[in-house]
Amino acid sequence: MGLTKLTFGRARRLLAEGTFSQAKYDKADAEHKQALARIENIRAVIAKKTIRAPFGGLLGIRLVNLGQMLSPGDEIVSLQSLDPIFANFSLPQQQLSRIRHELKVRVTTDALPGEIIEGAITAINPQVETATRNIMVQATVPNGNQHLRPGMFINVTVVLPEQNTSLVIPATAVLNAPYSDSVFIVENAARDQEGAPGKVLRQQFVKLGERRGDFAAVISGLKEGETVVSTGVFKLRNGQSVTVDNTLAPAFKLSPTPKDT
Repeated sequence: MGLTKLTFGRARRLLAEGTFSQAKYDKADAEHKQALARIENIRAVIAKKTIRAPFGGLLGIRLVNLGQMLSPGDEIVSLQSLDPIFANFSLPQQQLSRIRHELKVRVTTDALPGEIIEGAITAINPQVETATRNIMVQATVPNGNQHLRPGMFINVTVVLPEQNTSLVIPATAVLNAPYSDSVFIVENAARDQEGAPGKVLRQQFVKLGERRGDFAAVISGLKEGETVVSTGVFKLRNGQSVTVDNTLAPAFKLSPTPKDT
């Protein structure tokens, strides 16, 4: 490389002075370019023999010795990415409807007594294992201190969303008015002249919350177990005598699918 570079430089200088032929200059130029190509070829061969990790992580114990001949596919050293780390666990197929992406998980292990590490579900296998009927789930867990290691046995707890108990009634049971919403409660009345018990209506003002499907949540004004009129409330009045007949009562659903008309 050094000799061809000096020869090419001398030939270029002499050609400019008119004391060197064009043919000899072209030969020196070609030899210099061939030397550069050989150098690039050697660099490419060296690069192929340099092993680079595809991602950042922690190396394990070397599995080969210095000077050992390697074949494609031979294991050289273990490389593990520890932050974040993946926690794989399985759940029964009955729990599939209760889990989803981004749900929080809590990881504990006997190797770290008293320590709880939080992560989140990032992958749910779409296929159910035929042998166990379980679903494989993967959570991503931060591991900055590298206390968790691949292959470690852990306990995983999935944190489900908090559920609140609500008192719900059919939305058609509500009599909407500008001043307040109300419902009609069916109560037992005093016995009539023949001694038979009757039923009367009592209008009760209520405060409503979220509506979903055919139902509305009641925040205040009703108690669990009270009987309300579900339909036709706009025809009723306070103190009216009634007879309960549910033979024509419609089916109320959280996700109604009305037919096209």
